[in-house]
Amino acid sequence: MLSVEQALLAIKETISPISASRLPLNEVAGLPLAQPIVATVDSPPFDKSLMDGFAVRSCDIDRAGIELDLLERLTAGEVPSVALTAGKTVQVMTGTQLPAGTDAVVKIEDVSGAESDRIRIEIAGIAPSRNMLHQGESLQAGETVLEAGTLLRFPQISLLAELGFAEVHVFRRPAVSILATGNELVPVDQTPGPGQIRNSNESMLIAQIENGQATPVPLGIARDEIDELRAKILQGLESDFLILSGGVSAGVLDLVPKILQEVGVKQVFHKVQLKPGKPIWFGEHSREDGKKSYVFGLPGNPVSALVCFELFVRSALRSFQGSENAANSLHTAYLQQAHLVKSERPVYYPAQISFSEGKIMAKPVRWVGSADIRGTAQANGMICFPPGEKSYQPGDEVQIQLWHSEP
Repeated sequence: MLSVEQALLAIKETISPISASRLPLNEVAGLPLAQPIVATVDSPPFDKSLMDGFAVRSCDIDRAGIELDLLERLTAGEVPSVALTAGKTVQVMTGTQLPAGTDAVVKIEDVSGAESDRIRIEIAGIAPSRNMLHQGESLQAGETVLEAGTLLRFPQISLLAELGFAEVHVFRRPAVSILATGNELVPVDQTPGPGQIRNSNESMLIAQIENGQATPVPLGIARDEIDELRAKILQGLESDFLILSGGVSAGVLDLVPKILQEVGVKQVFHKVQLKPGKPIWFGEHSREDGKKSYVFGLPGNPVSALVCFELFVRSALRSFQGSENAANSLHTAYLQQAHLVKSERPVYYPAQISFSEGKIMAKPVRWVGSADIRGTAQANGMICFPPGEKSYQPGDEVQIQLWHSEP
């Protein structure tokens, strides 16, 4: 049975990254860059004003009450026609290109007589570079401003637009089919009968997949019957990924591994040393069109499925989109309450993660096992307790992993 680290390495070594696509800028939100971005221009492209006010030479402002001759008035988009010399000024607006010789901008609120051709500076002095940006101060042509793998959110997209990138190479969203298995499952909008439960895993996995910058393809529920399972699995293998929920343990009706083998899915590993989530299954399938599909069989218990997605599936999606550092990082945190651990396997325990005085704090939630989604709903991450028996005390250092639950 593999360790978590060995399983993550096996996933990374198995998955082949998708080829990059060139897409318009308005279609790349949430996608990772497939290329580094090198600035083609300086930003700003000229010395510009950060305020409505007056361009000045700071050496001219040596006391309050200095008067300067106004040479011209500029609005944004207009180009200066003169350079500043001693005792002169130019009125500018926010964003205006500054005339040569300018090394500061006096705010309009610090000036009197602004409507006349000779203005009065009411402040006693101004520091060089005040209220202005110099050409190239933000970035310079030839500078790498975004690395390959950067997830494109609104600030990065604005930067790309500023630099004139109307299209960029990105990794598209993988399609991820979801299939819940089990005779006990009913859709969430139905009332369960005796011995039945609602298919809560599908909704959870859809949310996790969308958060992972992928496209979910729900396939509904497959009963524990060979022909139905096979048909649904074959449908799911048309996607880049297929995630099955349930049917991978050792029960009489845990048919998933057998059927996956029958339809040509090659097992990479089955079972990992962790709690919850030990029965997890992973494999790959070569399709007739030459492309590959990757298959995860997750345990049916909801917390097991959640933990396995955050540990393994999210890492796989990142590898598929070209990430070199696909595994989620562990962080050191400080325990907020006493906690007893007794397990032969590493335990990934739901916890409330918070920040206080520059430290990461972790508080285990009240949780009674892998079926307890109620307790888990109070958590935003998990504490990774090593195997063994230990009584942890408040203030002890622990390793934690945040869940990626942000929208």
